Formats: sequence, C-alpha cells, structure tokens
Amino acid sequence: MRAGDRDDAYTARHLSVLEGLEAVRKRPGMYIGSTDSRGLMHCLWEVIDNAVDEALGGHATRIEVLLHADGSVEVRDDGRGIPVDTEQKTGLSGVEVVFTKLHAGGKFGGGSYAASGGLHGVGASVVNALSARLDVEVDRGGRTHAMSFRRGEPGVFDDGDGGPRADAPFSPFQESSELRVSGRARKGAPSGTRIRYWADPQVFLPTATFAHDELVARARQTAFLVPGLHLVLVDEREGGGEDQRRVEEFRFDGGIAEFADHLATDPPVSDVWRLQGSGRFTETVPVLDALGHLEPTEVERECLVDVALRWGTGYDTAVRSFVNIIATPKGGTHVAGFEAALQKVLKKVIEDNARKLKVNFAPGRQGGDKLERDDVMAGLTAVLTVRLAEPQFEGQTKEVLGTAAVRGIVSRVVERELAARLASTRREDKAQSAAVLEKVVSEMKSRISARLHRETQRRKSALESSSLPPKLKDCRSSDNDRTELFIVEGDSALGTGMRARQSEYQALLPIRGKILNVQKASLADMLGNAECAAILQVIGAGSGRSFDLEAARYGRVIVMTDADVDGAHIRTLLLTLFFRYMRPLVEAGRVFAAVPPLHRVEVLGAGRRPAEVVYTYSEAELSGLLRDLEKKGRRWKPGIQRYKGLGEMDADQLAETTMDPTRRTLRRVRIEDAAAAERVFELLMGGEVAPRRDFIVEGAADLDRERIDA
Repeated sequence: MRAGDRDDAYTARHLSVLEGLEAVRKRPGMYIGSTDSRGLMHCLWEVIDNAVDEALGGHATRIEVLLHADGSVEVRDDGRGIPVDTEQKTGLSGVEVVFTKLHAGGKFGGGSYAASGGLHGVGASVVNALSARLDVEVDRGGRTHAMSFRRGEPGVFDDGDGGPRADAPFSPFQESSELRVSGRARKGAPSGTRIRYWADPQVFLPTATFAHDELVARARQTAFLVPGLHLVLVDEREGGGEDQRRVEEFRFDGGIAEFADHLATDPPVSDVWRLQGSGRFTETVPVLDALGHLEPTEVERECLVDVALRWGTGYDTAVRSFVNIIATPKGGTHVAGFEAALQKVLKKVIEDNARKLKVNFAPGRQGGDKLERDDVMAGLTAVLTVRLAEPQFEGQTKEVLGTAAVRGIVSRVVERELAARLASTRREDKAQSAAVLEKVVSEMKSRISARLHRETQRRKSALESSSLPPKLKDCRSSDNDRTELFIVEGDSALGTGMRARQSEYQALLPIRGKILNVQKASLADMLGNAECAAILQVIGAGSGRSFDLEAARYGRVIVMTDADVDGAHIRTLLLTLFFRYMRPLVEAGRVFAAVPPLHRVEVLGAGRRPAEVVYTYSEAELSGLLRDLEKKGRRWKPGIQRYKGLGEMDADQLAETTMDPTRRTLRRVRIEDAAAAERVFELLMGGEVAPRRDFIVEGAADLDRERIDA
C-alpha cells in the first residue's frame, strides 16, 4: 500500500466526539486522578466539599457522612439546598443541571459563593457519571424534591420493598426528565441536601475502598478549618448495620490555631502565633455575556490570609496549606510566598542582632554564616489558609494553587505580621521571640558544623586517630557491613569489653554515667555536652535535619549498659539522643540494645561429664530453669552468680553472652509509629512531671526490686 493510500484511509469518520458525561466515563483518570481507592476517595471529597462550601458561606452548620453496609455512601447537609427551579438556558431543573452538565454550578462568579473549594463545576456531575446509581433529595420551600440517575442518566428505579439498591430495575426518562416531589420537608430542617451514590464497579477497581482513617483525618481537618461546623462520620460497613456502626463527631471552635496545636508533636519553643491580613488584585477572566459568548473581563479579587504557626524543640517540619479549606499538599503560590517571607524576615532580624546571637553574616567572606530555608523550617508547625474567589488550580485534583498574585499577597502579610511579632516589646513576646531566634541560629550553626564535618571527616587509620575522641577504641575495618560501635557504660565495662571484642570490626566508646536528657535540653546544650558531642563525632554523620545516613562510620550502633535500673535509664537517655538527632539511623534499623544476662548457673555434669554453664536473663527464666533441673534430677553449683554490671563479667563471659555475633542476643530498636514514639519519649523524658509520676506509680507493682543496684 502506498503512503497516499494510508493517508486517505484516515478520514473524519475515524474521529470520536464524546458528548456530555461520556468523556468522564471514557477517561475517568483525567477527572479523578485514578480508578483505585484514591480516585474513589476523591469522588467522595467532591461531594463533601460542596456541602462544606455551604458551611463556609454561613448557610450550613451540620454535615453527616454515612458509609452504608451495601458499599454506598451518603452525604447530608443542612444548607440551602440545590436550586430546584428551572434553569432558563437548558430548560432543566437546577438539580439535573448540576448532576448532568459539566462545568455547571454556582461558583463561576454569580455571587453565590465568595470562596469555595469546588471551582471547576465538574465535581457533582463527575461523581454522577462514575456511579452505578445516584439518588439526590433536596429540601426547599417546605417540600422534598428527589431525582435518581444511573451512570449519569436520569430516570426511575423500581426498588420494591427491599430499599434502594444499585442493581434495581431502571427506566430512563423518554421525552422529558422530572424532578419529583416526594414529600414534605422534615420539621426543624427547612432546607438541605442528601446525596447517596453507589460507585460503578465497571469503572473502579475491585480493590477500591473508602478508607475510614483517611476520612476521619479529613473530617477532623475540615472541622478545624471551619470553626463551629459539626461533622458526623458514621461507618456501618464493619458492624454490618446500624446496631454496631462506628460514629465519630468533630467540632472545633478554635480554628487553625487549635489545628496547629493538634499537629505539633514536640515541646513548644513559642506559643501558636496568628498572622492575618488581606490583599487585593485584578485578573482577566472570561465571562459569559447575555448572548452566551465568552468575553475577557477584568475583575478585582480579594485574598484573605490566615496563618497559625509555632516552633518546637524538634527539627521536623509540618506545614499544611489550604485554599478555601481545600488541602494543597503539593503547595503552590501561597506556600512559596509564605516560605520566602519567613526566611526574609528572620534573616533580617538575625542580621540586626548578629552580635547578640553570635553569628557572622559576611556575604562573600569565607566562614560567613548564611541562613537557609531548612534552618527556618526546622521544628516549625504551620497551618496556612487563603480564601479567594475562583482560585486557579493545576488540575481537577486541586493539589497545587496556581494563582500568581497570591504569592505576593501572602508574602506581604506574613512579612508585616511576623516582623511586628518579633519586634513586640511585651515581655512574653520578647521571651518567645528570643527563643525562636536562638532555635533558628542553633539549627544554622548545626547545619554548618555538620557540613564541615562531612567534608573533613574520613575513616582514620591508627596513626591518624587524633581527630577522634581519645577514649574511642576504634576498629581496623572500614567495611560498614561489618563494623559495630559499642557504647558502653563506664571505664570498668570498657576494660572488660576491650579484652572481649573483635578489634577487627568492633569499636568501643565509653560514656561517663548518665548523659544529658536531650528531650528537655536545647540544641545548643546538646552540642555543648561532652558525651553527646563525642557520640555525634564518632558516628560522623551530623545531627538533626543535616544527618547523613550514608556518612555514618559504623554499620551498627549497639548500646551496651548494665542489666539494672540505672542501665535501663542510661539506655533510655541514649535512645532519646538517637531519636531526636539521629532518627534516620533508628529508622534504618541500625541501632541495637545489647542483652547481657542476669544470672550464671553452673549445672554439674553426671559422672565424668563436664559442668555446663547456662545464662538466664530474668528472674522468671531462672526460676523456670531451676524447676526443670530439679525435675530431671540435675544439680547445680551453689551460689548462683548474679551480675549487677558488665564489669563483673570476665572477658570470656562478656564475649560469649553479649559481644560474639554467633552467640549473643541483640534487640533491634525500631520506630513503627513516629508520633507514638514521640509521645512515649515525651512521657518518659519530657518536662511534664505529673504524667511521668502517674506512669511510675501505675507500673510500680511490676518492678523487680532485685534489679535496683543499691
């Protein structure tokens, strides 16, 4: 076939024109991102966000979300209700227009919504198109109006006596559709909307499900963002009906300040600061004229900015951004303006107080300090919200704000309000501002020190070990797959450990008693502590945000302390240091706790058989061993040795029980849930005494008094 023949074979009859909701069903990923659980949840957010928009406008105070046992989901609100009168251009009811026409709704500049989350006009219609069945009821004017759809087509389901179901017989409207009046509105609820839909199994994957935990988090988040809104979540799926359904309710009157407090997991350096303001801008948008033509029109917009932020003692950053209560997890122009203003203001204030803060801002000079974004963001928890009409998002999933003018407005508001807060002369404000500046400067100095350390630190040979702490007994190998660093308690354990170790790949670092409790101390105090500084220097990977796991000098770090209460306390202090400032090492599973034995039992052999040595690790294990030996008629040497410290062992015993990789037992330290781990460390090591006292009192009965080294 000639090329010309092939060209002639491709004609206009090969082109497909998808009309109405056909395009949504043909390419659902363009509208909801995917057809798995993420896309299923996105459909639910579209419906919920429409109800929340009513609350934002002051028209609704209660929203209920029900996950029914049959797989359907229902959203109810007490807002104004979808318009039920006839739309002039289409001749259809307002309900049918909203659910069957793409890019139709009350959020295109008609004055119905000053700020809303649903802005593309495709949310309700897309959900309808991707549903095997959708029922909507609207209460307006004292009457309840109802309509049903099957995959976007209006009609009537014949449900019979079994209640509504997706596979009920369906009859589409033939000539004209009808919004029927199904009854009178409920007393006490003159208006509102109820939408129930069944996701279409022809579109969504069989594994797609509504995620309860994600829904709870989103409901809680929305309640924070809309103060006074009462959100109710009912899940009937697991219980199998209304008798065992899970009900959770959320209402918060504190707004985003309360949200920031909820998100923060570390002890505070400052209170929650509220930065608020607004700005105006103009933009050119296409507007429909009287003839239905799009005309470019210049309109003036107002952008409201509200920020709640606080710094904590940790170094993790949690910044949540929202546009009209819609989360923007990938940021956008509002987040860019916020971060730029934050860095600009703090840089200027630190420069103005350089001598007091002992920093050297010397652009272009070697050794000059430079404030970077990570220094400012360390330990920051912030909630950023902007509200404006018709924001421009990148894509229907609304994960990135694209309105360019918002960046400048947010930047100006944050600059003005934050500068005023830092310059406040109130005693409380001055103390908190000083603490924040010290926190930021400490992070900057820590980052610079870590960078210099990484640039200069190399694996040292025996002749070059002078740059490391002299008390470190290093190993000869540089193979991180084999090397181990034992952090031991005191010089007595060091002496025994030196004789018990494999010097080829096992290094020893002694510490003097109990190190600094870094959960309470500041970053500067931690860096100034000799024991903490020695541990950081020996591991050689930096600390905090600048910690570089690849630069760690040892494959394993093993905490080897006595098997008593003091040893457990020292181990907890060391783990607190690793959790706070070297967390990637813990997350990688490279931190271990040695398990030294408590008892040494010498079992006498029968006849000429040699004696057998058995080690036990708890009182219960020792009692069980002795009972078993008695049953078997075996005897043991009187005077069972009870170890109160590693120094009481000889080198052979320590190697056999604790250091020899072929025979020892190690406990790997893991973080299954970082937030839960943070709460435990704060309970055990934080500044609040009362919760810790309660914890100790509750666990006092379980304490083995023999383990107290007194």
